[in-house]
Amino acid sequence: MRITVDTERCIGSGMCVLTAGEVFDQRQDDGKVIVVRPEPPAETWDAVREAVDLCPAAAIAVSTGRRP
Repeated sequence: MRITVDTERCIGSGMCVLTAGEVFDQRQDDGKVIVVRPEPPAETWDAVREAVDLCPAAAIAVSTGRRP
């Protein structure tokens, strides 16, 4: 799993941090999302998927393809 975010879309609601705080954080100046672990461990995948679903701005994307 690989996580990417669109900080332009992010509204700083913090749902991602509340749901998967080991993977996401927020910038101090504007509250926008920061991905702390862009390739999170498998035990966090369910929480990451929930964070994606809960994001009101749809600013988080997850890909599962393997890189060469």
